[in-house]
Amino acid sequence: MKLTRAITFGILIWIIGVSLFAFSYYVPMLENAEQQANIWLSIVVVPIVWLGAKLYYKNGVYTHGLITGLVFFTISAILDALITVPFTILPYGGSYYDFFVDFGFWFIGLEFIITTMVYWYLKVHRKRIHATH
Repeated sequence: MKLTRAITFGILIWIIGVSLFAFSYYVPMLENAEQQANIWLSIVVVPIVWLGAKLYYKNGVYTHGLITGLVFFTISAILDALITVPFTILPYGGSYYDFFVDFGFWFIGLEFIITTMVYWYLKVHRKRIHATH
């Protein structure tokens, strides 16, 4: 595994995801802006993670998608703990506990892992199998 590369793309995924999450507040479609932002993030995280996986695997890296997805999600969770929660949750009366036990957080984490695994199986693993036959 190219750990530095995985961390870099994990950070990029987090930055794009947080930016799109924040942007969704400026495009009101639902009365509950927080719910709208969470729905929006759960939709856009799939192509963002797909892009991150594509960039990560670009130069002949073969690390299993499960491991790469876990690294991407772990980096996101660390950045959420260091930046998102202290600056956007705690000032409004929320807590680390509320953030990290929320179903949406774990659902998005599962999307990170599944999306990276699907990318790996379709684009990396298959290519490797065809190259050896």
